[in-house]
Amino acid sequence: MGRALKGYLIDSVVLIDHFNGVGAATRFLLDHRDALSISVITRAEVLTGFDAAAEVQARAFLDCFATHALNAADADLAASLRREHRWKLPDALQAAVAINRGLLLVTRNTKDFDPARHAFVHVPYPFP
Repeated sequence: MGRALKGYLIDSVVLIDHFNGVGAATRFLLDHRDALSISVITRAEVLTGFDAAAEVQARAFLDCFATHALNAADADLAASLRREHRWKLPDALQAAVAINRGLLLVTRNTKDFDPARHAFVHVPYPFP
């Protein structure tokens, strides 16, 4: 990557853990709150899991994070990453957003994002 990393891009699995009461996820979010952001992909994935009543509170929580929109450079890189790694499109887009903005992607999805292979990946806590 060659540039200094500017913060963290939170993947949906970490926020879902937080909403499901996983203390390690909540601690990570609190400990790094000044350096956290999400993508529009994460926002959509997280909100999908709530009914209409709970979605209002979830939206308010997500509004606390800077949110990255997608652009043509993200789409172009995601297409390349998808071909190279055979990732699902949302995962490739998440990776592209992180890489293009110099952010660490914070995720537990080590099946797709092995931190030993991908320098832009950070696994914040072990999960049983």
